Amino acid sequence: MNRAPRLTRRHFLLLGWFSRRRILTAAGIRFELLRNGAPLRKFVLIHGDESTARRVLLARMRDRRPGWAYLVTHEERLVRLGALRFDPNRIFSREGAERNLRELNPAASEADFELALAFLDREREKLVRALLPERGGVLIALHNNREGYSIHTEIPISDRVALNEPQRPHDFYLCTEPGDFDRLSRSPFNVVLQHRPPPPDDGSLSRLAARRNVRYVNIETLLGEEDKQRRMLAWLEDHL
Repeated sequence: MNRAPRLTRRHFLLLGWFSRRRILTAAGIRFELLRNGAPLRKFVLIHGDESTARRVLLARMRDRRPGWAYLVTHEERLVRLGALRFDPNRIFSREGAERNLRELNPAASEADFELALAFLDREREKLVRALLPERGGVLIALHNNREGYSIHTEIPISDRVALNEPQRPHDFYLCTEPGDFDRLSRSPFNVVLQHRPPPPDDGSLSRLAARRNVRYVNIETLLGEEDKQRRMLAWLEDHL
């Protein structure tokens, strides 16, 4: 199984790429924050096991292009909260967090659920404030998928779809703003728009961005498709 590189203090001291760096911990999730210039363009890697996306984002920041990047420091997909586990991309609403906690921890007690939900309710806005860009900025997430998830999963809950590369359903952009969809749909890559996605709210960052009218783009590729994800990121940055 592909493993994300372990991020140590020595690792970043040796690289010496970034003007400023620090650790952010919110909602039980630990991020390395890498900063180059102004934060109008923010990036996030939220799943620790998505190693292709990690390499692409680290390479982008090494080039000293302006922006801030939040990279989760652990190597696993799920985060532990006491005796429970949760998906860090399913906690951006109470509804989504509760559904995710119950799905992943079926044997937990009601008391455990209530404690976890109360903690996430207290911590959620701290994480949101850190990740969301300033007005006029854009938040760009990088994700990797495996067999079983593709653009066809998202089409039924999307407002608009551009299948520019139908033979590659695992590689696509997901955006929340119609203007960004118009631009991205002129790319050679697949795109879906989720400006007003239907219920239920799954607690994802894209749902939060849509709800708050924040520009958000997810660059989704099959795990291992590093060159493809680099090209999709480059096209986005050149045209958005």
